[in-house]
Amino acid sequence: MDAATGFTALDTFVFGPQARAQFAAAYPETPTVFAHNLAAHDLLTLDALAGLSGELPEASIEYNRGDLPIGVDGKPGSTGISIEDTIRHIATSESWAVLKNIEQVPEYRALLLSLLGELKPEIERKTGAMLRPQGFIFISSPNAVTPYHFDPEHNILLQLVGSKTMTQFPAGDSRYAPDTTHETYHSGGPRELTWCDELAEGGREFAIGPGEALLVPVMAPHFVRNGPASSISLSITWRSDWSFAEADARCWNGVLRKAGIDPRAPGRWPHSNRAKALAYRAWRKIGLAG
Repeated sequence: MDAATGFTALDTFVFGPQARAQFAAAYPETPTVFAHNLAAHDLLTLDALAGLSGELPEASIEYNRGDLPIGVDGKPGSTGISIEDTIRHIATSESWAVLKNIEQVPEYRALLLSLLGELKPEIERKTGAMLRPQGFIFISSPNAVTPYHFDPEHNILLQLVGSKTMTQFPAGDSRYAPDTTHETYHSGGPRELTWCDELAEGGREFAIGPGEALLVPVMAPHFVRNGPASSISLSITWRSDWSFAEADARCWNGVLRKAGIDPRAPGRWPHSNRAKALAYRAWRKIGLAG
């Protein structure tokens, strides 16, 4: 481990020179598929992941039925199966599961930081310091659906076992995620988005299998359909000053909207959104102080 950065190197590079070059050219705003070589790893087998589920706090585990529509109203229902059995029998449990914030377990934190460490120079050249690294592991039954939603992190999804197709929509386009929905989300609301079939024509499909990774821009709406076999995917994520500024600018717009003002949406990268972010942070500080 590098004592200065906290990043630990794997024995071999997971992202080769071509993959790093593709990532650097696309980051942070262009969804792109590139190669990785993490398909086999002792920490990422079904038995290892079932064990990991027993080490994580309950708040870091989410699992439900996998036979879902693209759009859902609220959280999907449970299957009545334990998380360990869901994972071990994912081929037949008709489920979808995610283990969140795997960095809470030392071995998985080392894996996450090693992967991000390989891309750290490319990331920091564009968006500055890599902040709040987090990892998420998705275990999905054949044909399972992850409904339409967005996420606040810079994200690379590594496909390890099976295949899936992610349909992404343009980040920052209010046709796919209204500004008011962004404002509600950043103020503590849900990440699920309202779906209607008319949106479909604006999506772009990215099919990935073992050995392929996909860059997902911050707050890009998307949904995922699993392939005909069960799937394991690893999502490695981080935040940047830009992503935090975008989030705080959205919160400030929510404050303005409640005051009867119709604010302009924050700009996408490389716009900084710093003025609105600072305004919201000052307002929040004054509010907390009072």
